[in-house]
Amino acid sequence: MQIYWTKINEIIEETPEVKTYLLDCPEDFTWEEGSHTHFALEGFNAGEKPNRSLIRHMSISTLPHENSIGITTRIKEQCSEFKTILRNLGVGDEVAIFKTHSNVPLKREDKNVYLLSSGVGLATFRPLVLDYFERADNVNQIHSLNIDSSKNFLFPTIFESAPDKKFTSQFVDNREDYYEEVKQLASDKNGLFYVVGSDEFLVQNIKVLRDQGVKPEQIMLDKREQSLSEFLSIDLLI
Repeated sequence: MQIYWTKINEIIEETPEVKTYLLDCPEDFTWEEGSHTHFALEGFNAGEKPNRSLIRHMSISTLPHENSIGITTRIKEQCSEFKTILRNLGVGDEVAIFKTHSNVPLKREDKNVYLLSSGVGLATFRPLVLDYFERADNVNQIHSLNIDSSKNFLFPTIFESAPDKKFTSQFVDNREDYYEEVKQLASDKNGLFYVVGSDEFLVQNIKVLRDQGVKPEQIMLDKREQSLSEFLSIDLLI
């Protein structure tokens, strides 16, 4: 396993609670849209065993041509040891990334694509939307639906409806409205549904989609193969 140590080159305050850490790209580091990586802080591998409290599984919110690896995360006032350390890091400080993989690349199958997310989950979808804007081949249209009660919506210049690009972006501030919208979207029996959020959020979305007749193969989750089958199994929904 290769561990890439790299430096923070910029910190962007997206909203009062959300920051994007832009990291220098190591020379041979590559990724694609929908990728996640293991993001670790100094000292995580100092002992015999990795200190898991200093490692997090994070989505990469940028595309390679942006020349920085973007890690977008919510840091609340009361937060974990990991987030407390991260909050105190600055430009020039070192972090590590390793085990990078994409579970949710943009599928180009001449279908409508629906991006369903909660809050900072939009960070996973930012590269997919940018990739679509740059090359819309074999994607009919994209609709993003995000639930965020804070009203501090992420990436407003990207997640803005653009009819000429066949892209619509929708924000709701409560679960009831959100799941009603999901039901409406699920009337598209050929659509592809990408879901990003907490495990509880994934389970609820899968249930709503499956109840509306959406097949498991139409649902894309940011999970590895083994976890994916567990989430999409019928048993989960009984």
